[in-house]
Amino acid sequence: MHFLGIDWVGLNADNRRKLLLSLAFVAVVLVVSRLLRWLIGVVLNSTEHATVQSKFWMRQAISLLATILLPLGLLSIWFSDPTRLATALGLVSAGLAFALQQPVTALASYFVILRGGTFTVGDRISMGGVRGDVIRLGFIQTTIMEMGQPPAVEDADPAMWVKSRQFTGRIVTVSNAKIFAEPVFNYTRDFPYIWEEMAIPITYTADRVAAERIILAAAGAHAIPPDSIAAEAKRDLQDRFGVTPVDFTPHVYYRITDNWLELTVRFAVHLRGIRNVKDAMARDILTEFDKLGIGIASSTYDIVGLPPVELRGPR
Repeated sequence: MHFLGIDWVGLNADNRRKLLLSLAFVAVVLVVSRLLRWLIGVVLNSTEHATVQSKFWMRQAISLLATILLPLGLLSIWFSDPTRLATALGLVSAGLAFALQQPVTALASYFVILRGGTFTVGDRISMGGVRGDVIRLGFIQTTIMEMGQPPAVEDADPAMWVKSRQFTGRIVTVSNAKIFAEPVFNYTRDFPYIWEEMAIPITYTADRVAAERIILAAAGAHAIPPDSIAAEAKRDLQDRFGVTPVDFTPHVYYRITDNWLELTVRFAVHLRGIRNVKDAMARDILTEFDKLGIGIASSTYDIVGLPPVELRGPR
């Protein structure tokens, strides 16, 4: 083609037609996919039982369909000869595998996440050193609403200023490829409850029986009642993973130390609102302890003996 005094190599009438057809095809696919996502959003918003997960997966299905149609359509437009198509695909694949190792691994991880049910939008996970709720799952990256850490692991990397499992306000993106290199902790997928513990030290002279009764009463008032957990959820947990029958009744365990008797209460809670539960339990326990004169133990030092002291006046 001769244009502006230049003979453009490789540009002829057939290529121009293919280029225009490609641009039109891409535009149509993008417009139709956006229109479908908008229609699905309108339909689901008007549905009473629509969830965040259902909206996400409908939009994700449209994105996947568009992602598959685009390369297939473009390849069909530009490569009508199967031999040329196979050669081009081989060269492109080799180049991508060498130059884009991390993105290709992340894309493969995306399909592993979908197929294996590793997590989905709305799940609370720990992945790549980030803890929080999944708010977006992309082809390459997962977006997480970060939350703080309990005091026992507050010095872990990265350090947090929020000393409990509540949102910090930071939104973090993590490569999907992390699922191949590090464990992914999911708090939601198979069982929406976790076990928590609260350790309370008391002196050896305190009324330990009354203290245990107060602690169990607080756990029973604010933790998940064992009868409220659906029998189907318990049975599914036992059948799928072969665990022994799970007991959700709060228990108090004793631990003898050099300074105090440590009473640790173990109880089941829903994965959200844990800090509120432990705060309410602590307030109830302290109120009842004050009524009975039971104090919280702390590290003290007793002087059990002194060397002889002799006082002498001036000579």
